[in-house]
Amino acid sequence: MALTGTQEAHELLLIEEADAWFEYLEAIRGQSAVRYLELEPWAWARLSQQLRAIRARRSKLGPAAEAA
Repeated sequence: MALTGTQEAHELLLIEEADAWFEYLEAIRGQSAVRYLELEPWAWARLSQQLRAIRARRSKLGPAAEAA
């Protein structure tokens, strides 16, 4: 079954969201306690910014994408 443009865009945003989470986890994984305390606020802020951008783009797709 072929995806419509909106469905494909929605799936791409889901993949981008997963990538953002993996980037966050990769940044903080395996850090020493001191380095973690320095790095985590930056990593969280970056993740939050990426998720906000994804939500904004998802909202422009409209309700049709959520039904897919």
